Amino acid sequence: MLFMPNFIKQNKTAIFLILLNLIAYWVFAYDLIRVDYLKLIGLYTVLFLLFYKLTTNFKNNVVPLTYLAFSFRAIFILAIPNLSQDFYRFIWDGKMILEGFNPYLHTVDYFIGKDILPINQALELREGMGALNASHFTNYPPINQLCFLIAALVSNKSILGAVITLRFIIILADFGTLYFGKKLLEKLNIPSYNIFWYILNPFIIIELTGNLHFEGVMIFFLIWSLYLLHLGRWPLAGLILALSISVKLIPLMFLPLFFQRLIYTSKHENKNTFDLDGIKKLLGFYAITLCTTLLLFTPFYSQNFINNYSQTVALWFQNFEFNASIYYIARSIGYAFRGYNEIGIIGKVIPILVITFVLGLSFLRKNTSTKQLITAMLLALSFYYFTATTVHPWYIATLLILSVFTNYKYPLVWSFVIILSYLAYINLNQADKSENLWIIALEYAIVYTIFIWEVFIKKASKLEA
Repeated sequence: MLFMPNFIKQNKTAIFLILLNLIAYWVFAYDLIRVDYLKLIGLYTVLFLLFYKLTTNFKNNVVPLTYLAFSFRAIFILAIPNLSQDFYRFIWDGKMILEGFNPYLHTVDYFIGKDILPINQALELREGMGALNASHFTNYPPINQLCFLIAALVSNKSILGAVITLRFIIILADFGTLYFGKKLLEKLNIPSYNIFWYILNPFIIIELTGNLHFEGVMIFFLIWSLYLLHLGRWPLAGLILALSISVKLIPLMFLPLFFQRLIYTSKHENKNTFDLDGIKKLLGFYAITLCTTLLLFTPFYSQNFINNYSQTVALWFQNFEFNASIYYIARSIGYAFRGYNEIGIIGKVIPILVITFVLGLSFLRKNTSTKQLITAMLLALSFYYFTATTVHPWYIATLLILSVFTNYKYPLVWSFVIILSYLAYINLNQADKSENLWIIALEYAIVYTIFIWEVFIKKASKLEA
């Protein structure tokens, strides 16, 4: 703490920027509604510019950046999320488990429709989460459910109390990501301040701490697992990766990408030959990860659970549409030739394309080092989001954390322009509730331009040189 007086004396301009940040975050947390679009975009733009300025100015002094990252988060402690309703379902699930119910077996509307109130504040939570969430089965994996249960245990009679508890869990996860992220960056000989492109980013602070999305907890376990893997502690890395999968299923996509990283030992890293010890390590890693993941689901197991969960996961491919890019183009082609929305067909093709792309990265691209593995993970997840039918803003958090271990900046740019997705339903005709495709086109035009430049043009120019 002794650095603070000297820091204040020597950095008057920085203090001014910090005060602006504090004011902007407070307004964002307590004096903003989602449909106030001009205020939303204006505040977010100011916060992003201030974040960029502070991060570049103090990249060689991580102590003040660390204090700032968590001071900004502290502003949101007492705030009710204002850009997402999902937290109401989190609280519902936690209360259901506390009362002895399996949250995967029934929808919220199942109980409300029968005039059954299985938990306290049931009607308030149902109204808060909205009709769409209440009509579907929960899709949150078991470690995520554990977080919800902790919130119910700490504050079973207060929604704000549960929100505060969930927020503390996410902030603690960010501390963990900062700790292991810095360590991994140092091991990879990458500047450790890169982690602040994630930790200090207003997108992360607002979407995770502010709006209570648990990508932050999933990311903590993912980065911890990658750090352990880099140290050669693959059994524990597999166990921690299972915890990441059990918060959000996304890391399941990365499993094939570990093939080369595990199957080649360091002495064979530059040789295209299999190593018996590497094969044992690979099989052991997969066994630990998959068995631990299945074990964590065991307390909720039933035939109805399998049916309900698979049905809910399928919805993301075959029913829901939001902020998509390539999918919307395919949808338009379908409308032109068939006259109706072919999401049912396109949604079945997308997983096949993603699996094919991931397998191609796994076996056709060199992924023997940790850096190469993380880059492959970034490219795989990017391909998935580019083709997905639904891309909510908080999904980009995983791309952003992976990018800090690479030279790619398009996820950082995306973390800024993703705010445009909140404007998707601005239409001149207020009766029209469809997305404004011009706004979505602007968002993706910027993202794809940077992506193509970095991945194809810039890379090609380096090879020619």
